[in-house]
Amino acid sequence: MTVAAPTRTWTPAHPLDVQAVLRPLRRGPGDPALRLAADGAWLAANTPAGPGSLHLAVRAGRVEATAWGAGADHLLDSAPGLLGAHDDDTGFTAHHPVVAEVRRRKPGLRLGATGRVWDVLLAAILEQKVTGTEAHRTWAALARRFGTPVHGDLHAPPTPEAVLGIADWQWHKAGLDGARRRALIAAAQVAGRLERAVELRGVEGRLLLRRVPGIGVWTAAEVAQRAWGDPDAVSVGDFHIPHVVGYALVGKRLDDRGMLEVLAPYAGQRQRAVRYVEAAGLGKPRYGPRLSPKDFRAI
Repeated sequence: MTVAAPTRTWTPAHPLDVQAVLRPLRRGPGDPALRLAADGAWLAANTPAGPGSLHLAVRAGRVEATAWGAGADHLLDSAPGLLGAHDDDTGFTAHHPVVAEVRRRKPGLRLGATGRVWDVLLAAILEQKVTGTEAHRTWAALARRFGTPVHGDLHAPPTPEAVLGIADWQWHKAGLDGARRRALIAAAQVAGRLERAVELRGVEGRLLLRRVPGIGVWTAAEVAQRAWGDPDAVSVGDFHIPHVVGYALVGKRLDDRGMLEVLAPYAGQRQRAVRYVEAAGLGKPRYGPRLSPKDFRAI
């Protein structure tokens, strides 16, 4: 006898744009752990109970969530938070026309929270100091080779135990250089303790993550934005974000220091302002050659 997958329905108390909320979790167009659709999304993830998959469908203003696998109940419990139900933008004021306009046009853009560190930490480490193309290629390779198939062609990312079992030649085949490999292994060795960052939140949560060798300000911020929806964790050290923020808000290229100065009026909500800037889709002028992806599998 086939047992029906558990399902729950949730009615958001606010406008909801599922794609906008979940997009920061997507690691390239071929991401085996997240698929976005016009009416919802498919997600594969690790949970305290084990891996599982989650289907979210928006119909008539309601979210219908269905889950499979050992982590099904956990994923259903966390679905509202994943979609920004606990995001609090009280006191946020738009200090720039671009931010005000996007906020007006996209009321459903909220800061979601996975409630778990490991999956987003794994992805953030893979994205350290490489192009998105390189990081996404390695993410997909690791998920399909060492992750857990959970539903259809969805794969949950590798668990910490799986990461610790990967041989050197397999890392190389996946296209991972030594620095990121060492950071991943160091994080996997203390992964259970790092989950406490979600409870600490804010600066304390980010500082806990940074105790791991190879995890710096940028990586901790990337995790904080996704694991607990940190509204103030700006990705200082990013190759693109300071320039995007600079051109959108003051019409010129900025470095990290300049970006933080421009974002100062948004203290406590600086990452929310950055999300609005990114959603504006203005980009930045492109001059000269673009950064070329490097394939570490050939080195």
